[in-house]
Amino acid sequence: MIYCKRVYESAAPGDGQRVLVDRLWPRNRRKQDLHGQWLREVAPSDELRKALHAGEVDFAGFTHRYQQELAAHPEHWYPLLDLAQQGDLTLLYAGKDTEHNNARVLADWLEDELLRRGPGSSPVCYAP
Repeated sequence: MIYCKRVYESAAPGDGQRVLVDRLWPRNRRKQDLHGQWLREVAPSDELRKALHAGEVDFAGFTHRYQQELAAHPEHWYPLLDLAQQGDLTLLYAGKDTEHNNARVLADWLEDELLRRGPGSSPVCYAP
């Protein structure tokens, strides 16, 4: 199961593997408090992130463009797919909006990829 959670919430035993999926390190958060790893390369590009925050693109447009970025760079999200196939995965994000954020888009992308591969598919092995 893939979950999304604000990085400011406490770690819980049910989180499974925890991965921060933001390009920027969250304010007022120490690295030792993450209790997981940071994959900044899977986050939306700086250009796309800034366009969303400036209101130049709505969330639907952001989602579409972010999915294009994900499709162009599967090497960035393959490690997350491996983790999701092994057990629970929690994608961490810093934004205040719990419904409209890159972690939700990424979680949907990963879930779709897992469904596409079907039950019992072998784990992805990616070596850069």
